[in-house]
Amino acid sequence: MTAGGPSPELMASAPETLKVEVDQASFPTEVLERSTERPVVVDFWAAWCGPCRQLGPVLEQEVSRLEGQVLLRAVDVDQSPELARMFAIRGIPAVKAFRDGHVVAEFVGAQPAAQVRSFLQRLLPSEADLLAEGGDEASLRAALSADPSHLSARRQLAELLLREGRSREAGEVAALAPQDRVCDGLCAWAQLQEASGAADGHLLAALRAGDFAQAATEAIGGVADSSGERRDLLRRVALLCFEQLGPEHPAVGPGRASLASSLY
Repeated sequence: MTAGGPSPELMASAPETLKVEVDQASFPTEVLERSTERPVVVDFWAAWCGPCRQLGPVLEQEVSRLEGQVLLRAVDVDQSPELARMFAIRGIPAVKAFRDGHVVAEFVGAQPAAQVRSFLQRLLPSEADLLAEGGDEASLRAALSADPSHLSARRQLAELLLREGRSREAGEVAALAPQDRVCDGLCAWAQLQEASGAADGHLLAALRAGDFAQAATEAIGGVADSSGERRDLLRRVALLCFEQLGPEHPAVGPGRASLASSLY
């Protein structure tokens, strides 16, 4: 083993801990949930794919160098075609990096070790990432000061302010990332909360409680009975709920269908 390489303990346990094969049943836990703790890199591959066999050992080697800072998972696209469809895999090997349940970086095709190493390094926590882990208002504002483009900190801060009833401030924070679906939905939540209409009481209570499945149901019901600006705000809140729940949640598929039916 070369100096600075993985420890003997890590090498000994590598088959169990370094690279874990996942399928549709284990993906939500092993990838989406684990990515809230640290970055998870997913290698979409197949046994018949020559470039996959080239990339696999390189990925394992470079992930092992990071000594647990990044997790490695693998999806056999022949065994889990539903996951390949869900993530629009059109060529393999395809590597997608997840953080907080979302794809944050990706590449397709076999890559040399230096490029894989650079890809992984970009996934490691930045100063803003470390500040955002505090989760309190001061830490989140400091994270945004260090990196105004830090979406996780912006989302967390806006939601924290909304739960405290500081709707105007929350809207101002979220409005600085209008291209982000979550921030757009948080802006809509802030506008509904500012209006404080009695008709939205159950919806706002569910949002403040973090019950996004119930909030989605309330928002979709409101869309069917509303028009104009309020209807659009409810639509955006429903989309926020779907984003917060994630694509694997059983309420999301039917909820999207119900929303489409209510709109069209």
